Amino acid sequence: MIHFPQECARQMAQVLRLNPGCKVIALDGSGREAVVQLDNLSSREASGIVLGWQKNEREPVLHLTVGLALTQREKFEWTLQKVTEIGVSRIVPLVTRRSLVQQTAQVLEKVARWQRIIQEAAEQSGRGIVPYLDQPTLLRDFLLLGREFEIALIAWEGETGRFISRVVHPQDGKNRAGLLIGPEGGWEKEEVEQAEQAGWLPVSLGKRILRTETAAIVATALLLDRYEANQSGGENEQTVG
Repeated sequence: MIHFPQECARQMAQVLRLNPGCKVIALDGSGREAVVQLDNLSSREASGIVLGWQKNEREPVLHLTVGLALTQREKFEWTLQKVTEIGVSRIVPLVTRRSLVQQTAQVLEKVARWQRIIQEAAEQSGRGIVPYLDQPTLLRDFLLLGREFEIALIAWEGETGRFISRVVHPQDGKNRAGLLIGPEGGWEKEEVEQAEQAGWLPVSLGKRILRTETAAIVATALLLDRYEANQSGGENEQTVG
């Protein structure tokens, strides 16, 4: 028997308009999912019988960490949602020289809200895990993590000849990547130089100048597309967390 949180019960009853007897997929956040038949459902509570457990097959092969420069609130939260749907594994909010926020303490109170946004996006897109959200971090500290990644890329409009498709080769067996996305106004050249010294490779996203949120979506999609396997989902079943 599985008992769902009240928010999930409200979603199933009022948004998805499910009824007792319907089957749903319940995610445990670690890569497994249960097929559950609802036996009790209202806007305040929901429970069901577990018919079986299975491995979630919708997670990408690539474990992608995105360092995302802090920007205007609505844009940043929208970007969190979209990169989660695309398939990132970890998100690190970054304070950079051109970030609207210049102190990590200024946004600490928003972390819980960001976590809810990420969780809801993971549920909506049928993810097998909820991406890990780091505390807001200074760029100089995040750059040191480049040593942890087999692929470490920084998207930069100043790079014109090196593209993701030319430097990322899934057949090499490398499946741990880091990606840096800059703020509105772009990276300062000194930041790019610091990133290169720490082992990050500048890449181009094309000839056009992209907004921060667009760059995040394009870069994550291009990277994950290089690794994406043909994965199939369940048969006409709703997915909830």
